[in-house]
Amino acid sequence: MKVAVIGAGSGGLCAAKHSLEAGLEVTVYEQTDQIGGTWVYRDDVGKDKHGLDIHSSMYRGLMTNLPREIMGFPDFPIVGDETSFLPAERILKFHHEYADHFNLRKHIKFQHNVVRVHPHGESQWEVLVRDLVEDKYTTTIFDAIFICNGHYSTPSYPNYPGRKLFRGRQIHSHDYRSKEIFAGERVLVIGAGPSGMDFTKDAAKVAEYAVQCHHWQEPPNVPFPAHVVQKCADVVRLTEDGAVFSDGTSEKFTIIAYCTGYKFTFPFISVDCGVSVESNYLSPLYQHCLNINRPTMAFIGICNFVIAQQMMDLQVRFALKFITGAKELPPKEEMFASEKYEITRRLKKGISLRKAHFMGADQGKYFEDLARIADIKPLPPVLAVLHTEICALIRSDILNFRKTNYRIVDDHTFEKLN
Repeated sequence: MKVAVIGAGSGGLCAAKHSLEAGLEVTVYEQTDQIGGTWVYRDDVGKDKHGLDIHSSMYRGLMTNLPREIMGFPDFPIVGDETSFLPAERILKFHHEYADHFNLRKHIKFQHNVVRVHPHGESQWEVLVRDLVEDKYTTTIFDAIFICNGHYSTPSYPNYPGRKLFRGRQIHSHDYRSKEIFAGERVLVIGAGPSGMDFTKDAAKVAEYAVQCHHWQEPPNVPFPAHVVQKCADVVRLTEDGAVFSDGTSEKFTIIAYCTGYKFTFPFISVDCGVSVESNYLSPLYQHCLNINRPTMAFIGICNFVIAQQMMDLQVRFALKFITGAKELPPKEEMFASEKYEITRRLKKGISLRKAHFMGADQGKYFEDLARIADIKPLPPVLAVLHTEICALIRSDILNFRKTNYRIVDDHTFEKLN
């Protein structure tokens, strides 16, 4: 059985590892020249030398916002570090350690861009690939395919009136690399997620003045200096030299940094593959993973606000149970009904379609469902519990939460070490 894996980041590496362990013939296509996906830092922004969009959204000095105790894979933890929160370079090194430990490199075709994935027959896939070095195209038929191209590479911008009028610089977090761009500027940071907070901290060091605006009902508990303002208000519109906010105030800025998330993009998937994306809702999927119309296609890692590596590993094992025929899928009607129930439940709770794959407090149950349905080894519940703890700390003490170290005691318990 031949399996294609698109991407050699966290999801692609564990898809390759588990597929090989299942006795499958695996080919991983990686557009860049190295493994690690979103953890690879590159100075370049925009297009690469092949005319393709730069994938990396990594910026200098990034530290993890989750502890290493929940960032490894179930069978390959991150070990040997004295602290729980690590620099991005260490996480990239961990991916290399994982690839080497499971001997994955020989299965990866670097600098190979997947141009098109097209259905072939009842269940197979025709994959057209461009060798970027040789500038040659090849077509290969696969029995199954894992889509692991990540979802932190295509910026999502708010559609503010006046965006084209603003005469200053506008930058998305995808293209941010270092704080020097803020030096001496009047900065507006839009968003208060981890990137937004990092950018605001950077701006505080070098900017003339900075405002961070966001949806939080109350400002984060952050002792910023006097020239940095927290604003619990949305941008209503942009002007030639600034912004007007929903609280009726207006400010002048020279640079706007958008920390407003990313869009799912699968430009290589042909329209007849059986899935589509609307407002970041990828559908129809069984358990946020398997293409219901053609279940030999699995999407790994599209859920967000989760313990990513652990979840990806679980999703891969879930998908393989059905792809290999070790377990039979429910009837298609039942899978459609399951998806409809889930999205209806979310919409009734007031969750927007854009957050259709957002887990947060629901991730523990989601992990349990994956393990139960596929009859595979579950994740220890303590991982989701610790994730919830960290998210609460980020809200309450964004500047200091990384100073705490943790230890997993057992499947249900963790402890703080300082």
